[in-house]
Amino acid sequence: MRGEYKVPGGKLVAVDLDVTGDRLVDVHVSGDFFLDPDEALAVIDRALVGQSADAPSGALAAAITEAIARAEQDAAFGVPVTMVGFDAHAVAMAVRRALGHASGWQDHTFDFLDTGTMPPPWHAALDEVLGEETAAGRRGPSLRFWYWDSAAVVIGSFQSLRNEVDAEAARELDVEVVRRISGGGAMFMEANNCITFSLVVPASLVDGMSFEQSYAFLDDWVLEALGSVGVQARYAGLNDIASPAGKIAGAAQKRFAPRDGGPGAVLHHVTMAYDIDADKMLQVLRIGREKLSDKGTKSANKRVDPVRSQTHLPRDEVIAKFLDTFRARYPTVDGELTAAELSRTDELMRSKFRSPEWTARVP
Repeated sequence: MRGEYKVPGGKLVAVDLDVTGDRLVDVHVSGDFFLDPDEALAVIDRALVGQSADAPSGALAAAITEAIARAEQDAAFGVPVTMVGFDAHAVAMAVRRALGHASGWQDHTFDFLDTGTMPPPWHAALDEVLGEETAAGRRGPSLRFWYWDSAAVVIGSFQSLRNEVDAEAARELDVEVVRRISGGGAMFMEANNCITFSLVVPASLVDGMSFEQSYAFLDDWVLEALGSVGVQARYAGLNDIASPAGKIAGAAQKRFAPRDGGPGAVLHHVTMAYDIDADKMLQVLRIGREKLSDKGTKSANKRVDPVRSQTHLPRDEVIAKFLDTFRARYPTVDGELTAAELSRTDELMRSKFRSPEWTARVP
């Protein structure tokens, strides 16, 4: 069995192994990483031999880390081990993939879904539907970009409605308030002022990853896409993407437990500022005023740098570049929603995402 794992921003790790009974045997780690001293590679191999074929990535990584620590204390070994471009977790991920517990990007074919221009609460509802369908194994992974023609504030699942949104200003400016199913912060969304996408993947793609690791892993292609339009970006903190000019995007996730014998799923969506009306945003979002109050600045453009100012490209052209990057990296076909998915989305929009009970579930 063979598994490979490419460390985001790092090197490729490969593991070849066999299984006898329920234990790993004949384990060989390789890759284009850097490791010193050479003898440490055999230490890693031996640490994995005898491990359970069902061991989670954390247990495998711990076995490697403990074996290296023992070797460093052994007088016959006698030197610290240096791992560059990979770590024990990366090796564990490659093992899990070899065993079929974890999957890689190339193990899946992604549906690109062009859903057209729809209201923001419809997009929030579709995120839930696609997450449920993927978790149950009735649908494979998918990517889609949001298009909408009305203003909205989309708040995180756990945010306080009254603390985040100035309700009076929202009514006066005809801004709809929508609560999504993922955590994270509020997004001010007017038509064409943001670039938002939703990526729904089987849970196996992020098997063994922490939330922080999965954010960077699922957005590795986004950094490449931004580079293709002239924006040198990096991951900052847990879920932000930053450029030299400042924050440019934020990500959020929702995990769906396995259901009906399916694999479980992860909803990962990102919103990037393209050309935000900062003054209007600060009228509607209370928390934005508070965040800026101690920074000596009155414009959100100081905090969230728009994509437009760095690329000088139309929004649709930027989105097209993003899609080109994704298609070039991962197997992707054009897909479409089923009649059942469309019906369920419409029903959820009415019964949940436009209901006062859901929107104000955290008052």
